[in-house]
Parts: sequence; C-alpha cells; structure tokens
Amino acid sequence: MIVDAHLHVWDPTRAPYPWLTSALHPIDRTLLIDDIAADLDHAGVDRVVLVQAADNAADTELMRSEARRHPRRVAGIVAWLPLDDPAALERGIESFAGDPLIVGIRNLIHDREPGWLSGSAQNHALALLAQAGLALDFVTSSAEALGEIPGLAGRHPALRIVIDHLGKPPIGGTAQERLRWRELLRDAAAHPLVHAKLSGLYPPQGDTTAWSVDDIRPFIDDAVEILGPARLMYGSDWPIVVRAGGHHRAHAALTEIIGGWDAADRDAALGGTASAFYRLPSTPTLERTTA
Repeated sequence: MIVDAHLHVWDPTRAPYPWLTSALHPIDRTLLIDDIAADLDHAGVDRVVLVQAADNAADTELMRSEARRHPRRVAGIVAWLPLDDPAALERGIESFAGDPLIVGIRNLIHDREPGWLSGSAQNHALALLAQAGLALDFVTSSAEALGEIPGLAGRHPALRIVIDHLGKPPIGGTAQERLRWRELLRDAAAHPLVHAKLSGLYPPQGDTTAWSVDDIRPFIDDAVEILGPARLMYGSDWPIVVRAGGHHRAHAALTEIIGGWDAADRDAALGGTASAFYRLPSTPTLERTTA
C-alpha cells in the first residue's frame, strides 16, 4: 500500500489562507481531492494524509469534510490547534477524541519568529500533544530551523515529530550549505522519535522547477544515511508541487530513487513508516459521502 503522507486541500471560500495570493498562481484557487484523484490513481497511491494549510479551525473542518467525502482515500488528518494557547488546545484535543482520523497537529511555524515553539505556552501545549498521542508536523522554510528540534525532543521525549520536506535542504545550493543541513539533520535524528518526509524537494529559492532526479538524490541519500529508511516517508506536497513541475514529475522522481532500495526499505518509505508513525487506521473508518 502506498500512502502519500503529505497532501493538502484548500478552499478560500470556506477558510482563510492569507499566504495563498495571486503570486502562487495557478494554485490560488479551490483545490480538493477530486482535483488530484486521477493523478493519485495513476501513481498507484492508495491513501493520503491531509495536512494543515492554515492556522485556523475552518481549514481543519474542510479536511474533515473531504475525509467524509472520500473515506477510502483519506487515512489521516494533521489538523490545526493553537500551540500558543494550551487551554484551547486541550479543548480541541477533547473535541477530536471521537475522530480516529486526527493523527497530528501542525502550525505554520515557519511564519513565526525563530524559537516560537520554545515559548512557555508552546511547551505546555507540546506536553499535551505527547500525552494525547498526537504527532507534531514540523514545517520550516529553511534548514536552520532544524536546530530547534533537539531541544524540543529533549523536553518532550515521548512526542513524535516529523520534519516536513526534509527540513528544506539546499537543493541547488553550495557544498557548505549541504554540510550545514546534514549537521542539523543529524542532530535532530539523534532523537529516535524524529522522522522526516521525502516531500517538497525542490529549490527553496528561485525557480522551483529547476531540479532533476540527480539534484535531489544526494539529499535523499543523506537522509537514508542519517535517519535510516524506516524513519522516512513519501509525500507529494500537492498542490504546492504543481509549481515545481507537477505531481507526476515529483512522484516519478521519488519512486525512481526509492525503487532502488531493497523491498523492506521501499515498502516502509512508501507507506509503512507513515502508517506506523501516524498510527493510521488500517481500514476506512468513515462511510459518509457528503460533507
């Protein structure tokens, strides 16, 4: 079974997305599972994990609505709850208790000041996440933010953390930049519950279509060396990937690289790791077909 561990949906008529401006054309519009279903089928993707795209409850409700519409497609949801408001977060966790599809929490921390997750309120909130058995998706726009993870993991050793997009490695950058990213990833990987997603692997600045399989392969090789294949999971980063050459191009590149691994490692990266990390239900749990 192939699990896409990082897929977004959004609808600006139902939730605010302040970052989704015309500068991001052609993805500055409503994009839902129906818009990617054919590509997922073509790629042989069985199930997906929907990941938060805005710091508001309406975005989470949109994902839950899509899960109800596509119960055999959606395996899990990484929702939003306010990590700077422990009381509200605790109420949110309680409200999610009856929904097995809520498997993790994410905030757009890359839009916050450096070190935001280390605040006292956030520290309390992360303890509540760990207690509830929910994972934390760690998103960053640059590799330097990976330096926060050892401290977070040290304070919350039971918290499962997954680094989105391999922490934005410097694809197309210098050898020194790659070395720095490797050092930061290695420090983060010293904590056994830290995992990472093979997703969003295109240049962090400039032309996001300017990449090739040979450009991203060294960074995936580094991740395998540092984390091991059992702590890596495949994700498409759709619809963002549309601006980096499209779903088919990214999927083909990743599966070409992963396809050279032995069968057990390949199966882990393509679905087993995501299923275990997020504790995904083994079978669809929602059968309603209307939002």
